[in-house]
Amino acid sequence: MNFTPTELGASVIFAIAVLHTFCTSYFEVLAKKSPRHAGLWHLLGEVEIVFGFWAAILILFIWLVSDLAAAKEYANKRNFTEPLFVFAIMVVAGSKPILHFATQLLQSLGKAIQLAFRTKQAPTLYFLTLSMTPLLGSLITEPAAMTLAAFLLRDLVYRHKCSTPLLYGTLGALFVNISIGGTLTNFAAPPVLMVASTWNWDTPFMFANFGLEATIAIFINATVATLLFHKQLIEPESQSKTTRIPLAITAIHLLFLAGIVLFAHDPVIFTWLLLFFIGFITAYPKHQSPLILREALLVGFFLAGLVVLGGLQGWWLQPILEVMSPTAVFYGSLALTAITDNAALTYLGSLVQGTSPEFKLALVGGAVAGGGLTVIANAPNPAGLAILRSHFPNAAVSAGLLFVAAIPPTIVAILALRLL
Repeated sequence: MNFTPTELGASVIFAIAVLHTFCTSYFEVLAKKSPRHAGLWHLLGEVEIVFGFWAAILILFIWLVSDLAAAKEYANKRNFTEPLFVFAIMVVAGSKPILHFATQLLQSLGKAIQLAFRTKQAPTLYFLTLSMTPLLGSLITEPAAMTLAAFLLRDLVYRHKCSTPLLYGTLGALFVNISIGGTLTNFAAPPVLMVASTWNWDTPFMFANFGLEATIAIFINATVATLLFHKQLIEPESQSKTTRIPLAITAIHLLFLAGIVLFAHDPVIFTWLLLFFIGFITAYPKHQSPLILREALLVGFFLAGLVVLGGLQGWWLQPILEVMSPTAVFYGSLALTAITDNAALTYLGSLVQGTSPEFKLALVGGAVAGGGLTVIANAPNPAGLAILRSHFPNAAVSAGLLFVAAIPPTIVAILALRLL
């Protein structure tokens, strides 16, 4: 492997950043032990801050090793479209009319299932949120699906006193299902999006090669999670007054959501739509709730940091992929996804010349199968974490417990993608 001092230093900084994500709870402990500097420790204990913080360290490192011009050139060459898109889609998808619309749809479907199978409301909604919402991600993109699912699960599960297995089991199943749920089309999942145009993968190709397998795995994971935790789920309280939002308001919100999804690759356009959306809800505040700007900004900061740090990891990732067989590529990409963003991984794989169709399918399959193992494995994961984290003990999510909880649904995804 040929590498420059800058690339080697960038990989060391990246490794420290990955280690930092597993140690955020330690910084929360330091905040309690050292109240004088609690603000700094709380900052370093925020998972969403980690990669943005170490990305800044990397830019300073490039400045020291080379010069300021080199550091500025590297930063300016990074593509920040995905972080900007995730920020925009989180803000719109997390608005009150969109969430109300999604909730009403699931409740209507849930009532039909309850009548047919005589099930309770809470387990039915829990199952539908973990199954139908991830599949919806193939249409509205994975970040939007993650935002909707996280808010629905927050109200259904996380706002109540939950056991540790329920907290992490639900999060692990959600992350895995969202990661594979966007593979039915060629534009919704970030790791697919990175290779679709290069390899000429269209939506029929994705559906034929991933659709049935992903759908089966999602329903198995949702079913198992529901059977495991149905006794711990609390039935929603009956509301005497049903929230009514004018159809016109909901329709306009849905149009904004559709517009941002449609122009997901055009940051100027979807940023304009986001600003227009913020202006609209300011003009018509009656049926709105506070926008999740803080959470969306943190997630965007996290992903932007990952873009900066990931840009100099090709020197060791690409040679590893080049010498692997398709089977080794599947499991290798699955393992590497746990320590690097799966979109960055598939992008680097697309640079390898002369690869077989089996290699390409294995690379993407492994990347999406492992997308729930860690927070950094899949771009939408930080969005879900930002919404749900405050409901975990001490507002800290253990990376180790998340990894353990995600292993069973990941195994289901592996079996579906490899055997079906």
